[in-house]
Amino acid sequence: MKPTLQRITISCFVASLAALVACKTPSAPSGGAPEAVASVKPGINAEYLKPNLNVSNWVERFEKEGREIYDHREKIVAAVGVRRGSVVADIGSGTGLFTPMLASAAGAKGKVIAVDIVPSFLQLINERMAQAGVQNVQTVLCTERSVELPPDSIDKAFICDVYHHFEYPQQSLASLHRSLRRNGEVFLIDFKREPGVSSEWILNHVRAGQAVVTAEFEAAGFRKVEELPMLKDNYVLRFRKIGR
Repeated sequence: MKPTLQRITISCFVASLAALVACKTPSAPSGGAPEAVASVKPGINAEYLKPNLNVSNWVERFEKEGREIYDHREKIVAAVGVRRGSVVADIGSGTGLFTPMLASAAGAKGKVIAVDIVPSFLQLINERMAQAGVQNVQTVLCTERSVELPPDSIDKAFICDVYHHFEYPQQSLASLHRSLRRNGEVFLIDFKREPGVSSEWILNHVRAGQAVVTAEFEAAGFRKVEELPMLKDNYVLRFRKIGR
């Protein structure tokens, strides 16, 4: 084969191979990470994302006597173990039930970042904190795939009855892992899902039980360090970030 013809043949082969690889490689967003294949619970957040959301209705629903986490809110915050001067992310803060209590525990030199996908909830928290004179609370609008916090920016994450609303847990947990500082912790509370024991509402609404949730956190680079038997309808777990 003549040198010129040989070079042309090799060039065509390389171009064809590159095209084949490109066709088989999943597309990636601007951040470089492959997009999740699909939501693990499609529509789970649809009710919160309606344009005519009535925030008052959700305040009444979230902040009422008889709701387990509301009745035990002081005990829960004490168990989180917030240190003075630390930065805590209240992931899925909702109407802000726990936000001011976490802010009080963090102290004036600490900070609480209320993170949610619902702008109206964050607006309510800002208004409540202004009225109460609380100055160490910041609000952040997250997405369904990311907590939208900078790397190495928080000491603890508090996630209460919210994880089952994570539509893309793999990506959300990856972003949470990045945002936590070395040895940072996640304090997780969620509904117990036990077939034959849990209500039909729980079985239909909550996609996974404690074992599956634990496995998802461990796959995302966390280690379970504690389980606290302090609630009846919810399990309480503490995870710690592994590595950087």
